[in-house]
Amino acid sequence: MADTGYDPNRSRVSDDKMNEFLRGQLTGDLTEIPGIGPAAVRKLREGDADGDIVTNTFQLMGKFLMLKGPDDEDEKVGTREHMEKFWYWLQEKGISSHRSGIVRCIAEKMNAMMPGIYDASEYADDDDDSDDE
Repeated sequence: MADTGYDPNRSRVSDDKMNEFLRGQLTGDLTEIPGIGPAAVRKLREGDADGDIVTNTFQLMGKFLMLKGPDDEDEKVGTREHMEKFWYWLQEKGISSHRSGIVRCIAEKMNAMMPGIYDASEYADDDDDSDDE
């Protein structure tokens, strides 16, 4: 297992919290996302450029979608690269806790809205490897 970067197995979001978030209606309040508390909200609101300032859930989801590219004719941004880009962007914003949980929550919610944007099965082998140790 990698020491840094996105790993869904490091998510500390309980199944109950995840299911509640996935089934729930979005209000725009950033703290509705499991793993985001008041400190993370303050960090997300900081930034020098308008595109770097996130004040609500919808903007955070928009940032997630923006990081799905850029694509070109020969190469598309796949699930692993996309999740890494979002995880490292959260790190750059100063989010130091629950990054994998936040990424997983947003990815799963967006995949429910846009099937195929996140493929959790790409991480199934990672889970199997940790069982062998």
